[in-house]
Amino acid sequence: MSRNAELERLTRVQQVLRRKRLDALLVSQPDNRRYLSGYTAPDHGIQESAGFLLIPAEGMPHLLTDSRFTLQAEAESPLFQVDTYAKGMLQLLEKLCKKSGVRTLAFESDYFLHSSFLRLAAMAEKRGLTLQAESGLIEKMRAIKDEHELRLLRQSTQLNEKVFQSVYNTIEPGMTEREIALALELTMREMGAEGPSFDTIVAFGTNAARPHAVPTDRELQAGDLVLIDMGLVYQGYCSDMTRTFVAGKPDQTYIDRHRAVRKAMLAGIGAVRAGVTGAEVDRIARQTLIDAGYEAFGHGLGHGVGVAVHEEPRLSPRGTKQLQAGMVVTVEPGLYLADWGGIRLENMVIVGEDGCEVLNQDTTGLDL
Repeated sequence: MSRNAELERLTRVQQVLRRKRLDALLVSQPDNRRYLSGYTAPDHGIQESAGFLLIPAEGMPHLLTDSRFTLQAEAESPLFQVDTYAKGMLQLLEKLCKKSGVRTLAFESDYFLHSSFLRLAAMAEKRGLTLQAESGLIEKMRAIKDEHELRLLRQSTQLNEKVFQSVYNTIEPGMTEREIALALELTMREMGAEGPSFDTIVAFGTNAARPHAVPTDRELQAGDLVLIDMGLVYQGYCSDMTRTFVAGKPDQTYIDRHRAVRKAMLAGIGAVRAGVTGAEVDRIARQTLIDAGYEAFGHGLGHGVGVAVHEEPRLSPRGTKQLQAGMVVTVEPGLYLADWGGIRLENMVIVGEDGCEVLNQDTTGLDL
């Protein structure tokens, strides 16, 4: 990450803290931690494993971690004072709060484990600290991307498409869903991605009626429809794309349904612009599919993408917030019939003042 971008983000956080009259913010969510510091260590499901950020309203921010990650933290986060805890995070946090004169400490309430919060609360009570629960403070910043982020999101999307095309050209009857999913994830890494941004979905035939199908050992038969939902992480930024096609020549039923979903996707993309709500975009795409004679999909139309593959804003009936220029969202309507299968088509777009920029190539008509 650009050091100027990192410094600008830290400055914005500190401005918010001062405005809210908070002395410091404790950051525990991994995506927020990476967004602010560049630090990439994974948590492996243990909240205190990789570390926390302690960002004061004034002065040098701290990165708290254990000795396994000290060298990595120092290399990746030069704007932070790296402090290693030998006897636990809370003891180090207590020491730093005392040294920095912190009296009101904010924490990310959406991500703090209950057991960790109880220990934090006990420490705060002992030391006379006031805890302030905060929700969405960093996520709100992440929703609007700067030019550096947009460039990386474009590159992530382009790489995702290259991976798809590479594996698509090898797909043939007899391959299993699991085999194709593994090939996609291996190819991602071979082509320079950090890895998948979520568990790759590959579904044949009736399995594609499950929006979040898990790949199985089902073998591909000639004439089966194939749904692939895939994304990767490139230099910290995610991509997300869904393609549906037929292994062989599609029949007219498939063609009609594919065209209906594609029309809904294009209607949704056409509605994306600054000032409209996520609910408005969702309604337009959803109604397009209903008008074509199909029951609307049960999930939301789309979601924000950035350092996380699912983040703000939301394109859904509950998406009441207005879109703003610089946001990046997916548009992904679907049609799901239990006795037949499913079709979902998904592209990523950048919200602009008068429309949007589609990041994906228009390959949603594969084999048609």
